[in-house]
Amino acid sequence: MKNESPTIGIIGGSGLYQMEEMRDASEKKIDTPFGPPSDTFVGGTVGGRQVYFLPRHGRGHRILPHEINHRANIYALRSLNVRWIISVAAVGSLQEKYAPRDVLLPSQFYDRTSRRAEHTFFGEGIAAHIAFAEPISTKLRNLLAESARSLGITVHNGGTYVNMDGPAFSTRAESEWNRRNGFDVIAMTNLPEAKLAREAEIAFATMAMITDYDCWKVDEEPVSAQTVLSHLMANAETAKKVLVDVIPRIPTEPNWPEHFALDTALITDRKLWPEATVEKLKPILRRFL
Repeated sequence: MKNESPTIGIIGGSGLYQMEEMRDASEKKIDTPFGPPSDTFVGGTVGGRQVYFLPRHGRGHRILPHEINHRANIYALRSLNVRWIISVAAVGSLQEKYAPRDVLLPSQFYDRTSRRAEHTFFGEGIAAHIAFAEPISTKLRNLLAESARSLGITVHNGGTYVNMDGPAFSTRAESEWNRRNGFDVIAMTNLPEAKLAREAEIAFATMAMITDYDCWKVDEEPVSAQTVLSHLMANAETAKKVLVDVIPRIPTEPNWPEHFALDTALITDRKLWPEATVEKLKPILRRFL
């Protein structure tokens, strides 16, 4: 691995396609064994720290949620020695107390996706089962909460993000079901990122930027792409402010529990690991080789 110092990854969601605050920025194209990432990576410094930024949907928002190659995105970030990821995502609120333009920092996920086979790096002769009871890095989430509060931003620290497939928004029946089950926000992208980041031993946290009330709130217009655009732009500016503040607060030494997730996850005896799979997963398995 050429990058000796641990770096920080930022995944931008709807509305956040670039970071003007980055210094000495340059683009980097990464090829992966899992195919192409969503876009080229922009590397540079923020607050004196090396950061790599990736627009999840591609610049110009060209990629639908179910088309995102999450494995390629996270693999490429790990190959750049990223050890912390902040994932910014537009979400719908399922509870009255979370209003558009608020920030919610999920502590849990509920999986309603249908492509789980694509949400792991393992297989092909190496079995691993990560512990995922706490899917978010608590330390990174708390740093984000501290930064948001210091900037006077309305932030909710903790809650459950339900991940649906999309690309259509929920029916009202689905929205009511999610609400009755106590979920807090809903969107289409972050759970696969969290699972893959844990397998890649990257500390991961989501900054969920609320744009709407989904469609359960009958006295509000049901969510549509047009109704959320103004909130998207405001949320993107909020996200940038938090990122600029929080990045210098992140430690330089990757020694959080998430950075050792594979210690208790790898099942297959090392002697049985196929060479081709080891080579494919070298950025992830390097410390075991």
